[in-house]
Amino acid sequence: MDPTQFETHPSRYKHWKLTVSGDTARLVMAVDADHPHRPGYELKLNSYDLSVDIELADAIQRLRFEHPEVKAVVITAELDKVFCSGANIYMLGLSTHSFKVNFCKFTNETRLYLEDASTSSGLGSLAACKGTTAGGGYELALACDETVLVDDGNSAVSFPETPLLAVLPGTGGLTRLVDKRKVRRDRADVFCTTAEGIKGKRAKDWGLVEDVVSRSKWDETVATRAKALAAKQTVVRGPAIELKALNPKVTATAIEYANVKVTFDRAARTANLLVLAPERTEDVEKVAASGTEPWALRAFRELDDALLHLRFDHPDIGMVTVRTKGSPGLVKACDEQLAKSTSGLAREIRHFQRRVLKRYDNTARSFYAVADAPDSCFEGVLLELALGADRFYMRMDGDEKIGVATSVANEGFFTMSTGLSRLDARFYGEPARIAKLLARGADGAIPSEEAEQLGLATVAADDIDFADELRIAVEERASLSPDALTGMEQSLRFVGPETLETKIFGRLSAWQNWIFTRANSTGEQGALTLYGQPERPQFQWKRT
Repeated sequence: MDPTQFETHPSRYKHWKLTVSGDTARLVMAVDADHPHRPGYELKLNSYDLSVDIELADAIQRLRFEHPEVKAVVITAELDKVFCSGANIYMLGLSTHSFKVNFCKFTNETRLYLEDASTSSGLGSLAACKGTTAGGGYELALACDETVLVDDGNSAVSFPETPLLAVLPGTGGLTRLVDKRKVRRDRADVFCTTAEGIKGKRAKDWGLVEDVVSRSKWDETVATRAKALAAKQTVVRGPAIELKALNPKVTATAIEYANVKVTFDRAARTANLLVLAPERTEDVEKVAASGTEPWALRAFRELDDALLHLRFDHPDIGMVTVRTKGSPGLVKACDEQLAKSTSGLAREIRHFQRRVLKRYDNTARSFYAVADAPDSCFEGVLLELALGADRFYMRMDGDEKIGVATSVANEGFFTMSTGLSRLDARFYGEPARIAKLLARGADGAIPSEEAEQLGLATVAADDIDFADELRIAVEERASLSPDALTGMEQSLRFVGPETLETKIFGRLSAWQNWIFTRANSTGEQGALTLYGQPERPQFQWKRT
């Protein structure tokens, strides 16, 4: 199977049209039914699949980096009476369980990125729903700051997944409905079990949309609301930077970028992820002005792409060792430059790094960070990869050249879905210990044995034992049930308070994962299996 293409460009979009005018952009959904992600179904009625969401994610990212002048984006549709009918049902019916889960996870991450654009980057969003807005289409609207619905007597917002498909609005819909929009629980219950949805005045009264607008006043109202939304934004982005193609070299055994390389051992069901440190200190504004991407942006774009390939194209790879390589001090210098810079570009790069690290947290693979060579470089923002891993193995060497180093990047900016930093999660409830560790890290590199004593390393072993101990640990992990490991890891990784994000990726995704395997949805007589056919689903009536 050909590798999935997660990179795209507005000039190659098949399903969206992006235009920019002053401080406002328009992102128009115009799904080409004849260009699905895979053959076998048509994308009718602005239904979406992975290819549609890849373009949406690209558009959001380009607005944040390439168009800092844009303060508001209007997300609307080209079809007159349909905004979006949600995820393509036939695509879901044809897809493997693994693909369905990863597709929904990617969709969730894209919508969270849209919300982060508003909260962090001064890019407001308005969903202008001039027609039926169902399922994942309404979930996209919920991710926007404001939603307006046409008041034409027919157009409605709906979550028809439960009554029609025996599943649930699994790309964040339920959580955003009650946590974000604060729709009353009893009303949300009615809404989520009413297949035809809710329209007009009731949709506004229940808080499902901000406004309902007649067709005669539609264009004027949307333009006025977009202008007002843009005027509210106070965050300054820029200067603009062009996001250039990553062009990875993909073979049967590896994916290789300029700063990131993933190699596979398919027989062992393992992989190694290597991230290279920068070769020099960087001033991001000067590097960007020269027409190139700073390491801090480029390396994390490559890491992001590599993680997506792992998820979608290599489902049998369950165990990933994570290594870094480079000269000491350079990552720390880049971190400090980014943190001190007052430019919107530097701030945007840090926001992007935070998002990619969250993607790492949410990837259903076992990650073991490994520092076993003198040029290992778990430093600053790259130390976050070790802190986010399930375990961290370090080799002890006599001259103490193998170590770790902290920087400003580890002081709390790179929060997880819980709102905690990875150090907060590692030493939950021990702020004094974290302060002591950061103070020690400011003095210089922390060698392996001390890193274990401080709690940074899971295991520090000498030359005699290290290779065997790591090999046995990797082999044991690869032999365990992948389902059990996913459940275990996602529970252990998200220490601390529950948030909208942890509900989506923990509670909601777990339920969705389970429901997708149940006969009531995907069995021979299940609702998803029989969708579009004259037969009625036959449910197993036992509640569990």
